[in-house]
Amino acid sequence: MQQNFQSIYEKLYEYYGPQNWWPADSPFEMMIGSILVQNTNWKNVDKALLQLRPYLRPELIEELSIDELAQLIRSSGYFNIKAKRIKAFMNWFKRYHYNIEEIKKMDSNQLRYELLKVNGIGKETADVMLLYAFDKPIFVVDAYARRIFYRIGYDMPTAYDGFRLDVEKQLPSHLQQYNEYHALLVEHAKVHCKSSPICKGCPLHSICDQRLE
Repeated sequence: MQQNFQSIYEKLYEYYGPQNWWPADSPFEMMIGSILVQNTNWKNVDKALLQLRPYLRPELIEELSIDELAQLIRSSGYFNIKAKRIKAFMNWFKRYHYNIEEIKKMDSNQLRYELLKVNGIGKETADVMLLYAFDKPIFVVDAYARRIFYRIGYDMPTAYDGFRLDVEKQLPSHLQQYNEYHALLVEHAKVHCKSSPICKGCPLHSICDQRLE
């Protein structure tokens, strides 16, 4: 299995090249984007971030009311809920004086535990923050990863952390590889392994069971 997990990564990397994720101008924008992208697509997040651009500093977001913030992020959908989630996250972030470099020094497990206690921060959102903002090597489990691994032929655990740990224990703890792995799986799901897959030319075709049911 170790070789196969590594092989998936290598085949995707060779085919798509480096993705240079997360698409953001700063770690703070990345974290806000990870909340905005919940239950929507990135096109809608881009629109919301464009409206938020003049306020994309922690001190400025803090000054906005929930209603003001909600109107700015309207295009992301569920905007009232997401505004409250961003404010809850900001309350946590403020405890560390908005100092990302200091937070990076924290133990990964403790940091993950704290993020998961923030209202509206689930495991996937917490893990993309850990990976792309706080430089913690962790495998992000999303719907794309589940789809691709299942179709290839893996019966992965249904539990989020069971899936994550199964992958992590088979791969080296390299930050850059985890960074690229998540981004490559997303790209592959958009280009080839769609809901209705395009198997012709797929870089994983030679190792895929093509389980489509």
